[in-house]
Amino acid sequence: MDTLALWQQYQDWLYYNPDLEIYLDISRTGVTTQDLAQLQPKFSQAFADMNALEAGAIANPDEGRMVGHYWLRDANLAPSPELTKEITDSIQQIQTFVAQIHSGQIAPPQGGKFTDVISIGIGGSALGPQFVSQALAPDHPPLTIHFIDNTDPAGIDRTLSHVENRLVSSLVLVISKSGGTPETRNGMVEVQEAFRKRGLVFADHAVAITMAGSLLSQQAESNGWLAIFPMFDWVGGRTSELSPVGLLPAALQGIPILELLAGAKIMDVATRVAEIKTNPAALLALSWYVIGQGRGEKDMVVLPYKDSLQLFSRYLQQLVMESLGKEKDLAGNTVNQGIAVYGNKGTTDQHAYVQQLRDGLNNFFVTFIEVLADRPGDSVDVEPGITSGDYLCGLLLGTRQALFEKGRPSLTITVPDASAKTVGALIALYERAVGLYGFLINVNAYHQPGVEAGKKAAAVNLALQKQLVKTLQQEARPLKLTELALIAGAEAQAETIYLLLRHLAANQRGVKIQGPPTKPGELLYSWQR
Repeated sequence: MDTLALWQQYQDWLYYNPDLEIYLDISRTGVTTQDLAQLQPKFSQAFADMNALEAGAIANPDEGRMVGHYWLRDANLAPSPELTKEITDSIQQIQTFVAQIHSGQIAPPQGGKFTDVISIGIGGSALGPQFVSQALAPDHPPLTIHFIDNTDPAGIDRTLSHVENRLVSSLVLVISKSGGTPETRNGMVEVQEAFRKRGLVFADHAVAITMAGSLLSQQAESNGWLAIFPMFDWVGGRTSELSPVGLLPAALQGIPILELLAGAKIMDVATRVAEIKTNPAALLALSWYVIGQGRGEKDMVVLPYKDSLQLFSRYLQQLVMESLGKEKDLAGNTVNQGIAVYGNKGTTDQHAYVQQLRDGLNNFFVTFIEVLADRPGDSVDVEPGITSGDYLCGLLLGTRQALFEKGRPSLTITVPDASAKTVGALIALYERAVGLYGFLINVNAYHQPGVEAGKKAAAVNLALQKQLVKTLQQEARPLKLTELALIAGAEAQAETIYLLLRHLAANQRGVKIQGPPTKPGELLYSWQR
């Protein structure tokens, strides 16, 4: 394609929002006007489905709940006055509580002010808050945040070591919709033990973010925790960043949460437009559909050219893959849909896997995130007339061109800065794009049966572990795996039994293994007495 034709194509497929000063360029995705025409009927239905969703339609028949994360930034759109009040009350509660924490009105019993936050959550209760923290937290926040987002004992120890000398002035957020999420519960128990060892009362430092009436809510109420903030059953974990799940930790760090909400609200207005070419979320969904043939045939590589946005790709992994990675469509047909997401940041990735993107398998498309503002104030010339930010821009454009020359599709989102308003807008943009794309491919983007299957399998394994320990404790002689499996009533689970016992033995949990590790079937297992 000649330069003039390429320039015309760029102008034909460029979207700009004057309220947010955000550009979206899909000119290098391969999308054509024919694609636009062919997909118009699907989009017309998707726009109608999205309108019904926002009006309060039951989007999860298997769970009997609505999906209303859009109401979080415009409570007046909620389908009932009661819901509107719940939303506005939650924001007011956050602002009041945070002001009391920052001022010292709510303080540790030992005196002074709270200095740190330990946030315990997993999935959407961690990825969103982590992304927003890295993107927007000031260099010297009123409270420094630390995340426990896994049930890895060494990881928990490392996080607690960062606040070892400030545990006395640490606030703990426990984030779980039901209170029964094992990873979050485990993290809470570990932190409670750390407080106990220091002679501190955990309840004097603890805050719950959970649903009313949940196990966690009951525990917080009965033990006199500092506060309980609501989670709503109509907000899924991956779309919860602009609920108390994300707003409370952000506000505690001094991040302007009203600006986050304002940016999302403006983007919501822009993405409600029932016209593909003037709706940025629809343009994203259109690009994903055309590039991946409506079957997710190409991976999404997200490259933000700004250090503060490095975690955006991790945040999008859950939002996109948990929403769209489905075995069945809404009619029950097997479709095995999804779009894989990965990425880190530019220009770091140009010295890593961009080599494969240009010269290897053509099984992806790139989303460049360009931030126009380099830094507040003047920049240093690293060579005459050129700054570090100029290099960043030049390298982005160079990589974009190098990929285009090899026929590798890409799209570019350009934002004015990495402010709270912009971050809120990006969150809302992708939430809507995922929803629209889900309607295009006829999958339920708002449930996650695969996640639940993994949780159920884990529970079965842990129950088996308890049974194995009980069996070994009752036996006086060492047992072979086949014998142990027979006694435990788990003859068909030899591999799982071996892996469980190997883990227990490695952690000095009472299991003794005798024999060559390379021959698991000949090993003898016993209980160390």
